[in-house]
Amino acid sequence: MLTRHQANIRGRDFFVGDIHGQYRLLQEVLQGVAFSPSEDRLFCVGDLIDRGADSLDCLMLAFMPWFHAVRGNHEELARSALCDGEGSSAWALWMINGGGWVVESGVGKTRRVLQAALRHLPLAREVSVMGKRVGMVHAEPPADWSWVEEADREALLWGRSRIRRGDETPVAGVDAVVVGHTIVAQPLILGNVHYIDTGAFCTNRLTLVDARELLR
Repeated sequence: MLTRHQANIRGRDFFVGDIHGQYRLLQEVLQGVAFSPSEDRLFCVGDLIDRGADSLDCLMLAFMPWFHAVRGNHEELARSALCDGEGSSAWALWMINGGGWVVESGVGKTRRVLQAALRHLPLAREVSVMGKRVGMVHAEPPADWSWVEEADREALLWGRSRIRRGDETPVAGVDAVVVGHTIVAQPLILGNVHYIDTGAFCTNRLTLVDARELLR
């Protein structure tokens, strides 16, 4: 449910928005900051897959030692679809939401990779940055970060109530929280919650944030 990360004493930490199969775009933004896989770490808010042709390559990132993502609603859509099989309502829902890449990647291979990748995709992560705590979930954090391990799964994966209300109440018990899921024209901060999904699959803009900037 929750994975904690100690401070990175070797390099930098970055947070990136929903990738959605945009593998080449991800490589471009990492090159732009001279990302070092041997020293730096990348934390992703989920939705590695769907709507982009390179979804399988993006899913494979879950196995990289420098890459740390949380589970997004699209990984959950894929899990349900691949469990229920072609012809099911879950399969139809996945196809409507960008799962068509599985045809080229292969259903059997995708199922095996996803099953293995999900073990590396908890619902929440917490990162120590400059002596402070930065939380990360895909969609909607609880009002108090100490509740995250008991929080409603649907809210963590699908919730949008905070951003719809424009709620600027800080999440208690944590210094900052980073989320994706809801596309914003530019990174948005409500209280101490940072929304960084800028719709890479349709805008060609993938937001990458140095973790230290979250705490300024």
